[in-house]
Amino acid sequence: KKPLLLWLNGGPGCSSVAYGAAQELGPFLVRSYGENLTLNAYSWNKAVNLLFLEAPVGVGFSYTNRTSDLRRLGDRVTAQDSYSFLLNWLNKFPEFKNRDFYIAGESYAGHYVPQLAELIYDGNKGASRDRVINIKGFMIGNAVLNDATDQMGMVEYAWSHAIISDELYSAVRRECDSFKEEEDGGKPSKGCSPAVRAFLRAYDDIDIYSIYTPTCLSSSSSSPASASPRRSSPGLVAAPRLFSKHVKEAWRRMQRVPAGYDPCTEEYVKGYFNREDVQRALHANRTGLSYPYSPCSEAISKWNDSPSTVLPILKKLMGAGLRIWVYSGDTDGRVPVTSTRYSLNTMKLRPRLMRKTAGDGAGEESEWGGWRAWYDRQQVGGWAVEYEEGLTLVTVRGAGHQVPLFAPRRSLAMLYHFLRGSSLPASRSR
Repeated sequence: KKPLLLWLNGGPGCSSVAYGAAQELGPFLVRSYGENLTLNAYSWNKAVNLLFLEAPVGVGFSYTNRTSDLRRLGDRVTAQDSYSFLLNWLNKFPEFKNRDFYIAGESYAGHYVPQLAELIYDGNKGASRDRVINIKGFMIGNAVLNDATDQMGMVEYAWSHAIISDELYSAVRRECDSFKEEEDGGKPSKGCSPAVRAFLRAYDDIDIYSIYTPTCLSSSSSSPASASPRRSSPGLVAAPRLFSKHVKEAWRRMQRVPAGYDPCTEEYVKGYFNREDVQRALHANRTGLSYPYSPCSEAISKWNDSPSTVLPILKKLMGAGLRIWVYSGDTDGRVPVTSTRYSLNTMKLRPRLMRKTAGDGAGEESEWGGWRAWYDRQQVGGWAVEYEEGLTLVTVRGAGHQVPLFAPRRSLAMLYHFLRGSSLPASRSR
């Protein structure tokens, strides 16, 4: 029997249906200006039973009858509500109760996924048999993990990819005190805000979530000029704490979730889910929401808690034996691979040495740790390293922030190996 996998998008406040299901890994993708659906040849439902949750309340078609609920949202409430949803859903569909269960997600789901996994793991202890969730592990992509290293990696990535100047790079590092939080001794100067604003402006004409693909020049955009990249409606954004503390409005202007090779897929999805016939077919919006469907919520304006790091949760769940893969599309500038590597490096994990399978020194262990290429259809799909503690880091070559959108075949191949607990192919011959 296929496992059950829950997919969560981040934001906070962005829809797992609008992004995960309709643009990335669902069985049907919205195309052609929201007029029809296309079968996804690389849908993850080839390997698992997919469950998409619009969380927290106020996201997508999820709603509440009390507006006060929208003012108490944060990481804690999102995890608790998602856990309650899962327990109730499994009671309603008991045929899935004993199946292996996994969670996956991207971006700010770097918080959602491990926080929910921790609740499930703790909740299973001493729970009655009918309330045990058979969790085996999770995957998180281009994930927000640790504020200080996330933002350091973001600036390093922009500089190393020639998006910002040497002078601006030095100014941000200097004025923002190397991205330390104030409680950790960081003392950002008055020059931090203008330096970060200049940093953000460097991305004005390209897609920060996919730096090498075109931007959407949709006529329905709210941008002042038709030749300017599209920006979504304002909402919350998974901004590193130090930056958001000093230039919150600048980060809000950056709010959008990435486009793909057709850079206007988000526009198509928004139009599709606002169609009355689609809502009727989905049995959605029966209460008649007072606002239109939006891929990222316009109803959520306050986020009450967001810890600066989730790395202790990863460490705890690795110790509990859960399978954890962290993957990263390497053309994302928003939560880039540099951020992920810096964050994981603070955990001081031990790379598992890999034996070379081909070429000079075949059969020998690499003298440079376990970092190696992995292959798909005899081409390099990215790079990977496995750690003795049970975590695997995978990069996906040429993919942006939404890996299943940019690299659908390789993302599905990665999922199969994750589920089997097997290493990604280390040579062209496999």
